[in-house]
Formats: sequence, C-alpha cells, structure tokens
Amino acid sequence: MSLLIGEIVRLTARMTPTAVAATLCGRRITFGELDRQANRTAHALAGLGVRAGDRVAWSTAPTLRTLDGFLGCARLGAVFVPVNPALSATEAEAVLAYLEPRLLVTDRPDGPAGVPLARVGGGPGAGADLDALAAGAAADAPAGADLLADTDPHIIYLTSGSTGQPKGALVSHRASWLRAAPGGGTFTAAIRGPGGVLCSFPLYHYGGWHYVLEAWQNRTAVHLVPRADAPRLIDVVRTERPAALYCIPAVWERLLDPEHRRADLSSLRHADTGTSAVPVELVERIKRRLPDTTTTILYGSTEAGRMAALPDADLARKPGSVGRPAFPGALWVAAPGAGQVGEVRVTGPALMSGYHRLPAETAAALPDGVYRSGDLGHLDEEGYLHLTGRVREVIRTGGESVSPVEVEGALRDLAGVADVAVVGLPDPRWGEVVCAVLVLAPGATRPDVEAVRRHVSGRLAGFKQPRRVVVLPAIPRTAATGQVQRSRIRESLQS
Repeated sequence: MSLLIGEIVRLTARMTPTAVAATLCGRRITFGELDRQANRTAHALAGLGVRAGDRVAWSTAPTLRTLDGFLGCARLGAVFVPVNPALSATEAEAVLAYLEPRLLVTDRPDGPAGVPLARVGGGPGAGADLDALAAGAAADAPAGADLLADTDPHIIYLTSGSTGQPKGALVSHRASWLRAAPGGGTFTAAIRGPGGVLCSFPLYHYGGWHYVLEAWQNRTAVHLVPRADAPRLIDVVRTERPAALYCIPAVWERLLDPEHRRADLSSLRHADTGTSAVPVELVERIKRRLPDTTTTILYGSTEAGRMAALPDADLARKPGSVGRPAFPGALWVAAPGAGQVGEVRVTGPALMSGYHRLPAETAAALPDGVYRSGDLGHLDEEGYLHLTGRVREVIRTGGESVSPVEVEGALRDLAGVADVAVVGLPDPRWGEVVCAVLVLAPGATRPDVEAVRRHVSGRLAGFKQPRRVVVLPAIPRTAATGQVQRSRIRESLQS
C-alpha cells in the first residue's frame, strides 16, 4: 500500500462524506467537500504550470483554503511549502530566494519581484485568481496521481539554521503518514468519532500539519484557530467540543490563568504538552484543572516527528522525563556510559529526507541516516529520556527554531550598543527564551525589552525577538577566532 498524503481525505470522503473535516472561526468543511475542493485546486494549480516536483509556497492568513492547497499539491506530486505570513519583507525574500518556488500563493496584493503569484481571499492584486480558477475546475482527481511514490517529497518545513539562513526540512509522503498514523501519532484512537482535535499550532509549523493529519487519519475533525490565545481556544472548546488538545507550555499557561478558571473545558479527554522538558509544576496544574483527562508529555522535532513520549500513567513516577522512545530501538544517547549525558540521536522511517538543497547541513544532521537532534540528555535505568540542554547554538523557543546569529545581526545597529550576543535561556513557558546580551557604549542608556523588540520588529518575526535583555561589561569570545562563547554566557547568567 502506498502511503500518499492525498489519499487520506479521499478514503474518509468515501466512507463519511458529510462528516466535518475542519473548522475555523465558525466555518466548516466536510470530508466530501474538502476532497472535491482539493481536486479543483489541483487542477487550478496544474493550469498555472505546477507539475510534480515543483515547489508551491503558500503564505496567507489562517484560512480553510490552505487545507485544499495542501492536499491539491499532494495530489499533483508538488511540494507544499507553508511560509509564515508574519515574516518581514527581508525574511520572506530570503526564504523565496532559497526555495525558488514555481508559484507563491498569497492573500496580499503583490509579492517579491520575479516570483509567479496566485491570489486567494478575493482581494485585488497581481497574479492569478486561484479561487476563481478552482471554482471553475473539475472536481475529479487529477491524472498522474497513480505514478507518485510515497517516498517522494510532499512538504518542506522551514526552520532556522545556526547561521540564520533558512533551512527547509524535506519530508516525504510516507514519513508524514507514519508520524500521524494511529499508534504512531501523539493521541490514541480514542479521538475517533465526534469531537475531534483542537490544533493550537499555526499552519506554517510542523505541529499544525501533524495535528491536521492525525485528526484526518482518525477520521475526525481538526479545529483550527487564527491565534493560540486563551479566549479563542476556550471558545472553540465551548462550541466544537473537541476531545483532544496539545499545547506547548506557554499556551497552557494562558489557558490555566486564574482569569479563565470558570471556562468550560469539560469536553477534553486528552490534554497533552511537550516539545522539550516540561516543568513538573505545570503538569500538576493541568491535572488539577482537568482531572478527567489523560496527559502525555511528548518530545519531538520537525526533522524527526515524535521521538519520545511519557504517558499519563508515568507522570508521577518519572517527573521531569520526556518518556521512552516512540519506537523501540529508534532513539539512544551518544554518551560514554549508561546514564551519562550525551546527544540524543534518532533513526526510523519517520525522519526527514534531508534539508532542501543543503547537502552539507543534511550530512551533518543525518550522518548514515541517523538524526543528530542537538539535544543533550541521558537515559535512566528503565530507558526513560531526561533532557539536560543543547549541543547546537540554535534556540528552541515555543516550538520554533531561532538563529542567534540572525538576531545579533538585527541588533548591531541599536543605538548605544558597542557589542552584542544572543543566547537561549531556559524558561518554563517557552522552553527557551531569546536573550539579548548587550555591551553599551560609554554614556549610553540601557534599553529595556520593549525598546529592543521595537528596534527589530520590522526585520524579525515575533518569535525571534528577544524576551530578555542583559547588559555585561564585555562579551566573552574565543582568543583565536573571536567567536562568541555562548556556553560561558549561559553559565554566567544561570549561576
């Protein structure tokens, strides 16, 4: 059996065509409607010259149209690339120059020069009207889908490298299918039927598409939100009655705020969290607030999908752990001895195929087909993983990856700053926060966090902007090369 992403909705549409596939802000689409709309969009994209292997960049505000764009690309064999619409013009240009997409789909009136455009959302602007083209297209499946292999790429997830240049994790149909399949996904088959999954992630993020696919693999609805703030999430729980919700710790903090203690969250049966180490105190608060739910702590990455999980039954017994490997023998710690700290490494069929057009970075991350996570940890005597830190300089904050070098570049022209370094510091809400370490020129006034964030707001997306600012007399650097010694900075700030 070929594990093609374009087939997931088609199978469910045949069995339960009137069942709800997705909702967003009160709008909904059934599996039957989504199946037909995906075919129409595939025909429309083909009419614009998109062929198997081409990349289609998709950058819009949250909309259900993104779902049929995702599926339409899968059915053509094109590679779907979700791009954060909040990127600055400079960031977006760098991403598109790297991707060289056949087409950019946007809801903005124009886009970067030299990139073919298609518009959705009905507004005026340059490029083809994809909505109109899809509305007039046939609803039958596009030809040639039977020639696709499930090892072909179907999506590129953009992340930051240590240099600040964009990296695209290329994931095959088979890897995406296996990551979200019942038994391989993060929730259990108990989410099947009424209710569905509330997705707190945006659809330019791996987490967003994981939960879309996991809901559809379980033949249930995915409920999307335009933004993961507490009022929106609570409103969706109240109106759609989802059974499952995964939130990073920072989003759970919003939901658990005393201001929302009377909110009705009673439909939830699964209340999961993770991405990295999770504070024990947060887990205890989730259990007190939602005593009738199970909570699983999950550890994973864009490059590898789910890597480990700590089930509800082990929460009290293994506090601070992220659990056992998702698949037996698929995760280990490269350390000199049992129980000692080393880099977490992963193998298996759910790994990415590599980084798009970056052979050196791919070879470094996937030597011999083994993913080097960049996370440090140790396995206890029962094989449970405990994370302790990072090998790489990339900062992991709220499920996103941030390059310290990129943030430093945006801060160098901040008034009164003589030198700058950026590090990630542990944080119970975000995993890590971006911290700007400044050396001030003589007589300069120390800027606060808001001033620093305003300075970079036109050049860096919000998740890359510093949340802490520290002033030091000097930045520690290596004598030979002048490189920032980030580990020394982190140690001094945490001592």
